[in-house]
Amino acid sequence: MEIKSIQVLGSGCSTCKQLLEITKKVVQELNINTEVEYITDVAKMIEMGVMTSPVLAVNGKAILTGGAINEEEIKSALQGNSSKDKNIEGGCSCGGKC
Repeated sequence: MEIKSIQVLGSGCSTCKQLLEITKKVVQELNINTEVEYITDVAKMIEMGVMTSPVLAVNGKAILTGGAINEEEIKSALQGNSSKDKNIEGGCSCGGKC
């Protein structure tokens, strides 16, 4: 997968800001020549079909959602090896139980 854009979406809370910083670090480590954009517009998250923040999106598509996303998960997701998309299928933090 060619990475054209990377976004971190969230409300501006400390968890969202932490995801932003970790993602920037991973992008630099992996030598991905793309800037990480930080978006606090909730409408953008809804547009992507996710209701849980923070969101890590690549090329406009959510690849990880929810809190406590660690460096290894981000690396794996950006390399296209993500084995666990957190709550994306369910669309909300309940994991599809609502």
